[in-house]
Amino acid sequence: MQFPEPILRLIQQFERLPGIGPKSAQRLAFYVTTMADEQVQEFAQALLRMKQELTICEQCCAISDRSPCPVCGDPLRDRSVICVVQDTRDMLAIERMQAYDGLYHVLGGAISPMDGIGPDQLHLRELLQRIANEQVTELILATNSTVEGEATAMYIARLAHHFDQLQVTRIAHGIPVGGDLEYADEITLKRAMEFRRPI
Repeated sequence: MQFPEPILRLIQQFERLPGIGPKSAQRLAFYVTTMADEQVQEFAQALLRMKQELTICEQCCAISDRSPCPVCGDPLRDRSVICVVQDTRDMLAIERMQAYDGLYHVLGGAISPMDGIGPDQLHLRELLQRIANEQVTELILATNSTVEGEATAMYIARLAHHFDQLQVTRIAHGIPVGGDLEYADEITLKRAMEFRRPI
């Protein structure tokens, strides 16, 4: 027996979301059938309003509900330091630790030739303009510790070395707090050794 056409359409839409497979999509679609009409309307309205009300910050390229975003619009932030991240979620993760008071630049991804993402698909041009036009003295590369993230960091580091006043740094990677050495993979252990520091 086939799914009714309206449910099938909703299943197909849920399957387009990352991390949602066919079974999860079916479960979500059938859950929607049990929701009250008002709840379904609220859910649909929330999706539409999110798309209509969100924008890209004109300075850091983060997803925000205003431009400039709250971070770029904060006069107390240290404007001499820019932390480069892959997406807005990375920026929010760093903000949660409440220990960084500089600015950000969101690339919108990482260089990945296999996925057809090259430097031109990222917000690199905007980053270089910021370095050239603002009094930036440090660029912190906080891309993910993946092949794509490392390639992106190295690419940006090469571009940034053309600016004399600029120090380029990379966030440290290694053993997480509370982690056991025996469970760490070789790359993580190698990074932990490379980025060791005196105590």
